[in-house]
Amino acid sequence: MRRIVVVADVPWVRNEVHASLTAPDYELVDLADPERTAAVAIAEHADAVIVDMQVGSMGAMAVARDVRDVVRRSGRGELPVVILLDRAADAFLAKRAGAAAWLAKPFTAYDMRRTVESAFDASTAVGASSVESE
Repeated sequence: MRRIVVVADVPWVRNEVHASLTAPDYELVDLADPERTAAVAIAEHADAVIVDMQVGSMGAMAVARDVRDVVRRSGRGELPVVILLDRAADAFLAKRAGAAAWLAKPFTAYDMRRTVESAFDASTAVGASSVESE
């Protein structure tokens, strides 16, 4: 089972992620405070982080960078981050922040599952991937 920290302060975003990843393969841990993401991911032994583009006062780009830096300093290795974009045109920001994958909202459950799996694949390979929903 893969444990994923879901960082979103808007209920509908959390609900969509939960609806998309409701399966025995995933255990989701909700978090509304983006500043605690890295610490919670380490404490919960998370396998990935999904973060909404606009969350609290920090934003997904800062969360992705913070998670990457804190997790590497902890000696834990890579922790893939998936960013939920407000628009597909922001993909360059996700790539620049070092996200393993990204997905434009609104998304389908299939797209979410495919993006999360590609994030796991990307964490073991060089580069990033994305799925853009219509």
